[in-house]
Amino acid sequence: MARPRAAGYDEQREQMLAAAAELFALRGYTAATMNEVAAACGVSKPTLYHYVRDKHDLLVQITADHVQRLEALVLAVQQQALPPAEHLSALVQRFMQAYARAEHEHRVLTEDVKFLAPEPRAQVLAAQRRVVRAFADALAALRPELRSAQLHTPVAMLLFGMINWTFTWMKAGGPLSHAALAQVVVDLVMGGLGSVRLPTQRLAQDALAIASPPRSMSEADSSAATSSAASNGPV
Repeated sequence: MARPRAAGYDEQREQMLAAAAELFALRGYTAATMNEVAAACGVSKPTLYHYVRDKHDLLVQITADHVQRLEALVLAVQQQALPPAEHLSALVQRFMQAYARAEHEHRVLTEDVKFLAPEPRAQVLAAQRRVVRAFADALAALRPELRSAQLHTPVAMLLFGMINWTFTWMKAGGPLSHAALAQVVVDLVMGGLGSVRLPTQRLAQDALAIASPPRSMSEADSSAATSSAASNGPV
């Protein structure tokens, strides 16, 4: 007979997965040890092994849970039965909100799926394909000719290219919120660069400041800053 789970098991599991995801995102999945995971979770190793079999099982649970939450967002938006434009906008907004709340889980999903064993990797990738298909269908509902030209999925992938990597450059508490950026993405998809609306005047000022470093910065410092920005990945 299976041993019943203790009260609070699911809550404790979620907290531990969140702590492990942060460790994997910051330390690297391959570099992190189970001793470090236990310390990050604030539990002993025996307690940790009550929830997971090993480090790979942790990775499976983190990635599977995150992509399941993304699929649940797709379903929630579909159930609203919105007009095509509002439907696509809601998808982008909800995903950006999810990315803001689960930055570490999303980094693990995008960077560490390659370390999964074949079966769980196939399951996670299949779920990701379903999410992409939902976005492609939303685009095709807005522009039916995209489907007939077999462009709805490539355009969906371009859209994900805009939002999937925000964790590499967006900072919590910065001048641009995930909600504001989501609207910029929607504007770009709907109408191109000319349709983008600036969320705030502060955003425009910050963009100008980034484009024009302070005059007191030396040429060497300016060059180093440019190299550092480039190394942070695509923007």
